[in-house]
Amino acid sequence: MRGTIYLDFKGAVRMKRFSTHFVGCLLAAILCAGLSLADDVPRILFLTQSKGFQHGSVNRKQGTRAPAELAMLQLAKDSGAFKITCTQNAEADITKENLQKFDLVAFYTSGNLPIADADLDYLLNDWLHQKGHGFIGFHSATDTYKNHEPYWDFVGGTFNGHPWGAGSKVTVKVHDTEHPAMMPFGDSFEIQDEIYQYNHWQPEKCHVLMSIDMAATQTKRPYHVPIAWCKQIGQGRMFCNNLGHREETWQDERFLKSVLAAVQWVSGQTNADAKPNPAVSAAHHAASIKAAHAAGITQERLQAEKKIKDAKRAAKNAADKAKAAAAGN
Repeated sequence: MRGTIYLDFKGAVRMKRFSTHFVGCLLAAILCAGLSLADDVPRILFLTQSKGFQHGSVNRKQGTRAPAELAMLQLAKDSGAFKITCTQNAEADITKENLQKFDLVAFYTSGNLPIADADLDYLLNDWLHQKGHGFIGFHSATDTYKNHEPYWDFVGGTFNGHPWGAGSKVTVKVHDTEHPAMMPFGDSFEIQDEIYQYNHWQPEKCHVLMSIDMAATQTKRPYHVPIAWCKQIGQGRMFCNNLGHREETWQDERFLKSVLAAVQWVSGQTNADAKPNPAVSAAHHAASIKAAHAAGITQERLQAEKKIKDAKRAAKNAADKAKAAAAGN
């Protein structure tokens, strides 16, 4: 059974509340049993490789660690609740052999990663299904392997644009306030971050945890936009959170507490409901339509606007090609 230090969501670590004598006795008992606190915490392999768009949060500027990596390393150090190895080399590190060193993998990735087919198949269909193993996806984990069905079926959806850009403020509705990873956020909260909308969203396979509250958010769309969800994968677990585009998000105390709680849940140290809740998605979809229509935004209007944008883009591309051809002559 894993020894765990739990965050109390008020900024403190619960073990710190115990007396020095109690902690000393606890450590002595652990050592006498031949166990080690450091060795008995989840080991995470954090992949931040980009083969598509590279976000600033995973950009290693001038050889330094990326902001997301620094935040995760600091969280591991401060909490003592997990160990983490950061990598931007999927080809070398996401292998059947190397995965045996870890309990969880976390992706903040994009594009088609250079993982060997056999290793990707092992990750998705074997390793992640094992007890104590799990996956955490941050932000553009859903902009990864967009055309590889086994991956997007596993992760829950694929990137389909972001009407809510990095400068947007959105109001988020928390659906499952009892899930440990949602407790830091309360019933609802406001945050400035880039929010994706999705293709291949499968509410019948996911336990949606929080979504955009269209009624309270300025930019509205007539459909459900989930932000975080979880699944049971065989005996393993997965958790996905769209937040994390902005570097500032990786300094947000609520977000970091949620990440720590997600690590503890995905690794099996805590329990929570992960059963699919499609009725929640359906209800929020209906509420989103109502809020958008009240603001004069319909699916038909959005489709008409898209046609105009596509036509303008096509005309510009044609003009650019003609200009380039003329310059070549």
